[in-house]
Amino acid sequence: MLEIHQLRENKAEILDRLARRANSALPALVEQALDLDSQKRALQAELDRKLAEINLASKAIGSLMKDGKGDEAEALKATVATFKESAHQLKQEQAQAEEQLIAVLCHIPNAPDKKVKLGKTPEENEEVFRAGEIPVLHKDAQPHWDLAQQYKLIDFETGVKIAGAGFPVYTGQGAKLQRALINYFLDEASKAGYDEVMTPHVVNEASGFGTGQLPDKEGQMYYVGEDKLFLIPTAEVPVTNIYRDVILNESDLPVKHCAYTPCFRREAGSYGKDVRGLNRLHQFDKVEIVQIAHPDKSNEILDQMVDHVKGLLNNLELPYRILRLCGGDMGFASAMTYDFEVYSAAQKRWLEVSSVSNFETFQSNRLKCRFRNAERKIQLVHSLNGSALALPRIVAALLENHQQPGYIKIPGALHSYTHFNSIK
Repeated sequence: MLEIHQLRENKAEILDRLARRANSALPALVEQALDLDSQKRALQAELDRKLAEINLASKAIGSLMKDGKGDEAEALKATVATFKESAHQLKQEQAQAEEQLIAVLCHIPNAPDKKVKLGKTPEENEEVFRAGEIPVLHKDAQPHWDLAQQYKLIDFETGVKIAGAGFPVYTGQGAKLQRALINYFLDEASKAGYDEVMTPHVVNEASGFGTGQLPDKEGQMYYVGEDKLFLIPTAEVPVTNIYRDVILNESDLPVKHCAYTPCFRREAGSYGKDVRGLNRLHQFDKVEIVQIAHPDKSNEILDQMVDHVKGLLNNLELPYRILRLCGGDMGFASAMTYDFEVYSAAQKRWLEVSSVSNFETFQSNRLKCRFRNAERKIQLVHSLNGSALALPRIVAALLENHQQPGYIKIPGALHSYTHFNSIK
């Protein structure tokens, strides 16, 4: 959530940054928020005056009673009662204005970084880096869903029987490859200084609000109605919420965590060839990296996180590219996002496998996650997160790109984790 003082003090700059999202409704929402903020502050000023009057009158009542002026004291008590009634009404109006202000702010997305390009669609994203050679496959090469069936790696049909489409069952070497990738990604994160945590796989509404999933993505999350809990769409939500309502010391920063979790997404409205096999699932595994950072360091840290994901893909011997998302394609809470896409040689298309984002103070303002600086002043931290990595499309690309006549090669970085060098 944008800080209201940012809108008051830097309105032109915020509107310029929001314009990159190509959403014509945002300027009106900003004006509405500023109007409500003015109302709230005016009501607060009036309330403060009224409380001061009550305080002075209460002191005067005491003096009148000491001087034996009971009648005057009683008359002033009646006035104070009227003042208190007025103050109560002002408090209610102020609280209502605050509630309305929060409701409006909740519908204003984060202001994109100035490097972010104006645009609405994925086609307007900027490619900023590319690495690896796109493999030339043999003439009998197959897409991963056929390879998974041939080598008995994934049972899509049994997954449908158990839970429905989008819930695959991994078997044999397919299951071992999943576990190997999870352990490899966690070990690499640990080497990079991330402390591993294991978190709940469900969160409450306050946690979903804190990281910006609610109310923006409510329709994409699985909801356990009886207990009012949401299945997590990513480990970002529980990991970042560890620091909700926490004040850190400046010396604690940056805080670095990694976590493996299953992720659950309804993916409502998804259909067609782009959802076949592992391309789009309702449940999938992912290792997430999260940092809580000093505001002066977050852009540098974002680059470091991008480099971390680069290293993983280089070691997996997968061709990939990095896109800096345009304003209209970025997530609601993000100020800057880099998407990683690997090339699927059998499908002849790019598959997104990671997003690495800087949220600046957008999440921390909702979370009330702050730090105490050297001058003992309290200020909001910056939060960042990235997929390092999401497994389904990584597995799809590994199977497709590394397939050979009669077997699938396993990259050397995984041999000590899989305990096999090929799938046959």
